[in-house]
Amino acid sequence: MVDAIFYLAAALICVPLASRFKLGSVLGYLVAGCIIGPFGLKLVSDVESILHFSEFGVVLMLFIIGLELDPKRLWEMRRPVFGGGALQMLTSGVALIAVMLAFGLPARAAVLAGMAIALSSTAIVVQTMKERALIATPMGKGAFSVLLFQDMAAIPLIAAVPLMAGHGEGGRWLGIAKVVVAVVAVIVFGRYLTRPLLRVVAGTNLREVFTAFALFLVLAVAQLMTYAGVSMALGAFLAGVLLASSEYRHALETDIEPFKGLLMGLFFIAVGMSIDFGLLAAQPWLIGGLVLAVVALKLAALAAISSRLKVVPQQRWLFAVLLSQGGEFAFVVFGAAGQANVLPKPWDAVLTLVVALSMALTPVLLVLHDKFLAHNPRDDRPTDVIDEEENSSVIIAGFGRFGQIIGRLLFASGIRPTLLDYDPDQIDLTRKFGFRVFYGDAARLDLLQAAGAAQAKVLVVAVDDVDASLRLVDIVRTHFPHLQIIARARNVRHYLDLRARGVIQIERETFESSLRAGRRTLEALGTAPFEARELADQFRSHNVATLEQLLPHLSDDAQRLSVSQAARAQLETQFAVDRAAKEKADQAWAAKDAEEEGDRVPAAPPENVVEA
Repeated sequence: MVDAIFYLAAALICVPLASRFKLGSVLGYLVAGCIIGPFGLKLVSDVESILHFSEFGVVLMLFIIGLELDPKRLWEMRRPVFGGGALQMLTSGVALIAVMLAFGLPARAAVLAGMAIALSSTAIVVQTMKERALIATPMGKGAFSVLLFQDMAAIPLIAAVPLMAGHGEGGRWLGIAKVVVAVVAVIVFGRYLTRPLLRVVAGTNLREVFTAFALFLVLAVAQLMTYAGVSMALGAFLAGVLLASSEYRHALETDIEPFKGLLMGLFFIAVGMSIDFGLLAAQPWLIGGLVLAVVALKLAALAAISSRLKVVPQQRWLFAVLLSQGGEFAFVVFGAAGQANVLPKPWDAVLTLVVALSMALTPVLLVLHDKFLAHNPRDDRPTDVIDEEENSSVIIAGFGRFGQIIGRLLFASGIRPTLLDYDPDQIDLTRKFGFRVFYGDAARLDLLQAAGAAQAKVLVVAVDDVDASLRLVDIVRTHFPHLQIIARARNVRHYLDLRARGVIQIERETFESSLRAGRRTLEALGTAPFEARELADQFRSHNVATLEQLLPHLSDDAQRLSVSQAARAQLETQFAVDRAAKEKADQAWAAKDAEEEGDRVPAAPPENVVEA
């Protein structure tokens, strides 16, 4: 219980800080592990047990990835998996074997160590690609193909340890048979038995039972693969692929995702805890040299083969950085090799530390890549040249979903505005439909001059980026004060910043549509259409007046809050008064209707008159 508190506290402190400074969550977890581990504050000491337990997070992650790949898609990936993956293992492995020999390892141990370090960390790479939304990109698919091959390559690598030790020859064919049986068993179980069982469990309508079965399914497959000497993660991935076309795919993914996230975080913390700073202090040159050599050689090898995996030139160094570290399977290989005396005793600890440090170095390399090497596709395209005869009385800056509606309305009205945008893909697509859109940053003075801002009458500011929008307004106010500005505001703060710059005609991009939706809602609840419209108009007027009251207090948070609260109370009071007046009016009309109805009813006959 106490250890769990330390894990959670360290993660809650370090991960948000790392994310705040845009270092990624992985580095936050690693730092948290370093702090609470046996080589930090010594709050937790049983690193090996935690590392083995948390590896189940990698298993769950591969299962979820498998759920997103049906067998057809997996078959389509066979070339990048077996071609690109094998090429990566060969190039990186050969280079790393040479490094291990240079550092004095025996030939047999150098081959095992070099091939083990050639494996990259599935956990770090996939987590980072998810955070950066890269998995669906060509680069992400190439990286995943390499990782998938590495997971498969880990099986013979682990199986080779007893053979290298000289006492596994007799059971070689038995081991191969066990692997084949285990894989066949997973395929049969996943294809023919899992869906009926899921149907039965789902029929109980008990969410916790379905979650328990989902975890049992992954655990059972992982344990079966362990008995056969196969990677647990690879078995879980195979089970996920077999269930990818199941109607229960999304339910399984939803139930397993929280456990996967927690265990993945715990895995990274355990890696951080395993960094032996004492050994690092004792042999800094050896370990530092090995880390630099490993990372540099893998970077070079990965960058060289990236074109074969259809990675675009702009992302080849990002691809190389993502896969430049050692992987979690290296811990397993080095542990087994140390016990079998394949690795000399000091080397299993040294190489384990090298892999852990290479993992910790990856987030730092990503930050350096983003700062110095990150490619902006906009840099490849020069600003378009605008002819004077193409200038118009209207300039629209930003031709995305907001600016397009304005542009189409003007085109339909016989006005051809000058359109500026900074998204090459958007421009190329829009030009196919006959619009003349020019590429360039509308906040550049030279482009505004070329677009005819000195002669134009109206500038429509419809760019997505808030800072770019305000920068554009500042430039126009300084150099083209005659231009009438009609601006798009993404939110209230943007609206207030525009108003503070003297812009009067501002449209909040969702305000009017939200008001119309509110009117439709009132009408659906029985409010008369004219009354719903009056309520919406009243709300609009009050909202705009409130924003005007906030303008003098932009830098005073307390005063802005006070004005907002007072305005809200005033609006509630006004609506309450209006409702009371309406109810009173309704009662008056009802009384009048009743009176008129009474006048039309014939008087009752006298009691002593008998009807004929």
